[in-house]
Amino acid sequence: MTFNYHVISTLVEDKPGVLQKVAGMFNRRGFNIDSITVGNSEVEGLSRMVITVHADERGLEQVTKQLNKLVDVIKIKDITEVAVKRELCLVKVNIPNEKARAEIMQYSNIFRANILDVTEQTLLIELTGDKKKINAFLSLVETFGIKRIARTGLTAMSRGI
Repeated sequence: MTFNYHVISTLVEDKPGVLQKVAGMFNRRGFNIDSITVGNSEVEGLSRMVITVHADERGLEQVTKQLNKLVDVIKIKDITEVAVKRELCLVKVNIPNEKARAEIMQYSNIFRANILDVTEQTLLIELTGDKKKINAFLSLVETFGIKRIARTGLTAMSRGI
């Protein structure tokens, strides 16, 4: 059985408890949500959830059918193949010396990251991109010591119209 990575875009009612209902449905079906992002949509009163999950085709079909049964869910679409996917990462990196500061700043430039805060001991860096890009950046700076990481999880939107 092959488990594939799926990105599901879901339009839901913007009201309390909807996120809990959706997450509970995944839990009851034995699926782990890799990431979930929720925010306002282009339609007033509706929010967009972008959910990433590992499932085989049968599992994805089961999840989709169960989501459609929830009253607060308006529309569901698997956008895995047609999506532009991005994640936001904030990382606070330790600065052991001035040479390290220059090297980290150079990595930040190469990865088109933004330096948000500078102290004598740390740099706070903002990076957006796909998972591979963020992981590559983190693997480069981890040798200096990562103090903290905050990642949003994946958000996505289908290409075209």
